[in-house]
Amino acid sequence: MIRSISTALVTGAFAFSALPAMAQDANLCGGTGANGQWLGGDEASSDISIAPSYVEQMALVLLQNEYVGLFTVSEAGDYRIEAQGRGGGDTVIDVRDAAGEFVASDDDSGGDAASRAETFLNPGTYCVSMRSFDGTPLTGFVRAGRMDQEPLTAGLGFSPENGGTGECDPTTAPALTLDQPVSNSWTAQNTYSLTLDTPMSISLTAENEDADPILTLFDPTGNWLAENDDFDGLNSRIDMSDPLPAGTYCVALDLYGDESVPITVTATEYDAEAALLNLYARGDASPPLDGSYPVQALGELSTRLREDVNVGGDAKWYAFDVYEGGLVLVEAIAQGQGDPVLAMYDDLGRQVGYNDDAGGSLDSLLTVRVQPGTYMVAVSQLDNSTTGFIRMVFERYVPARPQ
Repeated sequence: MIRSISTALVTGAFAFSALPAMAQDANLCGGTGANGQWLGGDEASSDISIAPSYVEQMALVLLQNEYVGLFTVSEAGDYRIEAQGRGGGDTVIDVRDAAGEFVASDDDSGGDAASRAETFLNPGTYCVSMRSFDGTPLTGFVRAGRMDQEPLTAGLGFSPENGGTGECDPTTAPALTLDQPVSNSWTAQNTYSLTLDTPMSISLTAENEDADPILTLFDPTGNWLAENDDFDGLNSRIDMSDPLPAGTYCVALDLYGDESVPITVTATEYDAEAALLNLYARGDASPPLDGSYPVQALGELSTRLREDVNVGGDAKWYAFDVYEGGLVLVEAIAQGQGDPVLAMYDDLGRQVGYNDDAGGSLDSLLTVRVQPGTYMVAVSQLDNSTTGFIRMVFERYVPARPQ
């Protein structure tokens, strides 16, 4: 086992590392990995394909920022990436490849507010970012390893370690048909079968935020393939972008919420364009500025701008230009009921800020040091079922001149 301790993103302006080596490539993982730290202490020790045990770091995250850990894979296969907060901290993780494309994202699949992603990875370098779900300070462990190595988290009811392979039997579960949603309460039906006549990439969704469903997919021999909780609000989604072989698969449901409400389960053929649009709508990736996706251009942010927007679970996007370095503050203030979330990206698509709750309220606040360029901000409601007016405030501050 390799365990090291680091302090990550102590303030919004700088980062401090106690032990692990940091990345040298400013464009790694689309820029997310620029200040990332090797989970094994250095690059050579962070290859989880050949490491004698998992690699892990303990990280401290303050002021609505995130910690980024780095690891490499030299052999294609299934791997487990996890994060667990200390003292009840609620972690969220995103895993990106070297080009910055999302590989996996999870909130609570580790159980007890911990995060867990088990996914197939090709050889390459990866970044795992950990943040606090509600933006509060967080101390937690980040771990990456092979499926045969000790997990950090307990997982959920249908994970392999919890005997899930024996609980989902496609020979007895009712069949899902592509593009035909099925709704049942969890107590009435919590497993389904899905038969693919030819190799196909698929998407699965489980929807009803009152149930807070957890979605798991098993292959025809009962092996665990994927799991998700809280992809879209409290709803779940699994995207299998690589074609699955023909065969009969099993889809299992677990939940955190109400067992008696209907959960709508849908299987569709994977649509790469729709998946990308979904990322834009969730504020998890920034859209292009070529007019193909709605983005409100604010022009130059010289001093202070104010905008009111009526927004729900799908993000509304703003773009503004900065012509000299300084500090940008962005506030999202609910006008009445609402719980806004903010995410900010630079013109290369790198996330430079994220916040849900600030100052003990449900309103959001970003404080980001900027350089000349174009920046984009997404605002949305945390609860997909809520739509309401949010007052947006954009302010720019310039550095003091030396006397």
